[in-house]
Amino acid sequence: MSTISTPHPGPDARPITRQRRAKRLKHLRVAAAALAGLAMALPLYWMLLTAFSPLSDLHTTSLHWWPSDFTLENFRTVFAFPVWTWAMNSTVITCCVVAVTVTVNLLAGYVFAKMRFRGRNLVFLVLLSTMTVPVQVLMVPQFKLVSGMGLFGSFWAVILPASSTAFGIFLARQFMLGIPDEILEAARMDGAGQIRTFVTVVLPLCKPLVAVLSLLTFLYQWNDFAWPLTVLKDSRLYTLSVGMQFVNGEYTANYGAIMALALLSVLPMVVIFLCFQKYFVQGFARSGIK
Repeated sequence: MSTISTPHPGPDARPITRQRRAKRLKHLRVAAAALAGLAMALPLYWMLLTAFSPLSDLHTTSLHWWPSDFTLENFRTVFAFPVWTWAMNSTVITCCVVAVTVTVNLLAGYVFAKMRFRGRNLVFLVLLSTMTVPVQVLMVPQFKLVSGMGLFGSFWAVILPASSTAFGIFLARQFMLGIPDEILEAARMDGAGQIRTFVTVVLPLCKPLVAVLSLLTFLYQWNDFAWPLTVLKDSRLYTLSVGMQFVNGEYTANYGAIMALALLSVLPMVVIFLCFQKYFVQGFARSGIK
């Protein structure tokens, strides 16, 4: 009695199956990334659409994907306010905060990464624990401190409390741990002190780190609303984010004007991110943070 033999797959069947799985996974990742990008782009598109739409489009229940009448009336409403003064205030405060914060974070990160002293790890852990404290909880003691120093109502009341961040120090420390100690020892053997070693050896190696810290600090400070609103009592010192509340109507929300001002406020952040995005990725990659 003859038996029917079952054909077995050849030696190349398994690699082909793996290749197909890899292609499917790649397509799934691309589709997931596309959906995530679309979800992030929709609010920006809605902001752009609202900024150039007339009020009649904003008060209808039907959904519009394009303005029925392209208009600049919302921008005319915005520029009736001291927008350029607010923009200058935001620029001055943000640039000062970036300069001070990046400097302090780099110095503190260097101390925790490359200097040895008793209680270093304990101090660093205490510093990291402050990241769990909500910002709103710190506003009351910061307000009392700023008022006691006589800085209430000035730019310094916004700049000094933001002079350092626990996350920035953590990021700087993680990055500088990757710098070989042999390079620093060679600099010290040549007679360089701690400050000279930091300036001439460490800083040139930290360009991606400086870019990351600058970008993160810029984005946070440019968008900060609660603290500047609390300590800036003069409307001539308001930032763009604080001034946005005055563009709103008294009884009804003027979404067109709000989105027009939001669009003007977003443009500098987009330009800064496009300029620093290469260093931004490198800085996070070399810091070991996923």
